[in-house]
Amino acid sequence: MELAYIPSPSTGVIHLGPIPLRGYAFCIIIGVFVAVWLGNRRWIARGGKPGTVADIAVWAVPFGLVGGRLYHVITDYQLYFGEGRNWVDAFKIWEGGLGIWGAIALGAVGAWIGCRLRGIPLPAWADALAPGIALAQAFGRWGNWFNQELYGRATDLPWAVKISEAPNRVAGTYHPTFLYESLWCVGVAVLVIWADRRFKLGHGRAFALYVAAYCVGRSWIEYMRVDEAHHILGLRLNVWTSIVVFLLAVIYLVLSAKLRPGREEIVEPDRGPAAGDAKTPIDAADADVKDADATDAEAKSVAGDKTPSLVKAEDAPRDTEPKDAERADAESASGTASETASEAKKV
Repeated sequence: MELAYIPSPSTGVIHLGPIPLRGYAFCIIIGVFVAVWLGNRRWIARGGKPGTVADIAVWAVPFGLVGGRLYHVITDYQLYFGEGRNWVDAFKIWEGGLGIWGAIALGAVGAWIGCRLRGIPLPAWADALAPGIALAQAFGRWGNWFNQELYGRATDLPWAVKISEAPNRVAGTYHPTFLYESLWCVGVAVLVIWADRRFKLGHGRAFALYVAAYCVGRSWIEYMRVDEAHHILGLRLNVWTSIVVFLLAVIYLVLSAKLRPGREEIVEPDRGPAAGDAKTPIDAADADVKDADATDAEAKSVAGDKTPSLVKAEDAPRDTEPKDAERADAESASGTASETASEAKKV
């Protein structure tokens, strides 16, 4: 007897005239805004400039969406390229299907491009955004609730989610794995914020902690799911992915702490007018040109003022020296003549 359960929406889309409003898309959008908002606050607290997180997110989010969809389509190719399937459905992202592993991997590529353009280190930006990404996943998982997908094994627990009958599912109550993962991601965000304040994590270690903590939860949550998936040695593919990524994150944490302890002192160099009195490259170039012109003009003015005096000073000795010499010779000759006359008188 079902005493309590979580009801599922009768539909995951509401039509506003010809415009479809999909619950899955809204959950993703809300998650992105929360991640950028929290990431911006953390970035400013680390010494960065307002707006930098959003500027880089413009690169990271589209790359992340493409990467998440590619991972899902590649790992579940039978859903789109199997017998009786339509490959066009692979582009219908609104129907669900985003792999977090692909989203993080390709999203990091977009973030790297944005960071290069801004001249800031990617690890520092990732540290600031880490808890926000976890919260974005927490909101995004509710999109699975709207689509009635990715639930766990059948159960009669009071918090079971009720699934309706459909071509690819059987009506009943199941473990709400979307809810489990959403709550786990909230816990991961709180853990990263606490650890970052307590241990002053830097150089990508806050992001690595987020990855490791998420993988732990994803492993047991993935193990509960009953949707179709590839298996390797009896375990679902995403369980193996969680194990491998967890080990890589832990190794990075250990090595980074030894090689680059502490936190970055400067996360964003002064660039452009946002730095206060700092000049943009163009303004600085114009100022240099103006200073050079002023220096040349001043040099010419000084040279023009001093040239006549220098010329007179040089010409003066040339004009006076001959006259002085002639006067001296005349006086010498007159003296000699006087002496000669005196001697003659004596004789």
